Amino acid sequence: MQFQIPIHIQRLEPSIRYEDNILLMGSCFTEHIGKFLEEDKFNVLQNSYGIVFDPETLSRSVIDLMEKNYIDESELFQQDGVWHHWRFHSRFSGLDKKTVVEKMNMSIKNGHDFLKKAKWLILTLGTSYVYRLTENNQVVANCHKVPAKNFNRQLNTIESNIQAFDLMLYRLFRFNPEIQVMLTVSPVRHIKDGIVENNRSKARLLETVHHLVDKFYRIHYFPAYEIMVDVLRDYRFYDIDLVHPNYAGTSYVLERFKESCMTPETIELSETMHKICLAKKHKPFNPESEQHKSFLHKHYLQCVELSKKYPYLNFEEELDYFQKR
Repeated sequence: MQFQIPIHIQRLEPSIRYEDNILLMGSCFTEHIGKFLEEDKFNVLQNSYGIVFDPETLSRSVIDLMEKNYIDESELFQQDGVWHHWRFHSRFSGLDKKTVVEKMNMSIKNGHDFLKKAKWLILTLGTSYVYRLTENNQVVANCHKVPAKNFNRQLNTIESNIQAFDLMLYRLFRFNPEIQVMLTVSPVRHIKDGIVENNRSKARLLETVHHLVDKFYRIHYFPAYEIMVDVLRDYRFYDIDLVHPNYAGTSYVLERFKESCMTPETIELSETMHKICLAKKHKPFNPESEQHKSFLHKHYLQCVELSKKYPYLNFEEELDYFQKR
C-alpha cells in the first residue's frame, strides 16, 4: 500500500560540493537549510540582513550587498528605546546606536566579500505580501513591532516579483560570473495573512520562481514547499503552531535536499561531519573516565586525518574542543 505521492526531483547540475562557498538568504526556512549545512562543515554565510520574506525586499538586499551600500546612523529609528533599520531584521537592533550601525555595516562587508566568491546563492521566498510605510511608500524588511497604522500591506503581482528578480539577477551574474542560484519556496504557512491569502501568496511565488528557472540557465529550483505540502501532507510533521515544519518534517526535506543536490561522495563526507558534530554535543555521565577520554582522542585523530585529506575545510574548532576536553 502506498502512503505517499512520489515526487521526482531533478538532480542538480552542477552539484553542491564542500569546496563551494554558499550564501543563503530569505525566510526563516532558509536558516533550517543553513544550519544543516553549517553543522556539516559546509562553508556558508546566512542572512546578512537577517530573515527576509518577500521577493522585492530579498532582491533589494542582494543588490545592496553587491553595491556594499553601508548605512548611516541617520537611517536608524528608535522604537521603545531600541534602534532599528527598515532593511534589517530585529536581531541587528540594539540600545546603542553606534554599535548597531557597526554591526550592520560589518555584516554588509562580510556579505559583499562572500558573495563575490560564492558558488551558490540559495534564496528562500516566504510570501508575496509586502509592507510599505505610509509616509513614503518604502518597502520594509521588518515591521519591528511598529503599529500597523504606519504600514500599507500589499499583495505583489507575479509580474512585480519577476521584475524585482530580473533587475537583481542580471547584475548578480555580472558581479559574480561563476555563481549558481537555487530558488525555493518556504513551506511555512503565513496564517496571519489568512489561509486563502497565504495560498494566493504562495501561488504567486511558485509562478515567479518557475518563470525565472525557465529564463536563466544558472537558476535551479528545489521543491521544499511541495515536499511538505504534497508528499508529507500531515500535521504531525508540523510544530505545535501548525505553521512551522517540526524536526521530523525538516529532516525529511533536508534528506531529499542532499539526495538531489549533492554527489554521493559529498553526502558520504557530510554524514561523517554530522557524526563529528554529534560527538561534540555528547554529554558524558563520567567525563573523567578512560572510556570518555578514549572517545575524545578517537575523534581528535579523525579530525586530524580529515584536515589533511580536505585542506579546504577548517577543523580548528573541533580539534580545540576534543583536545582540551
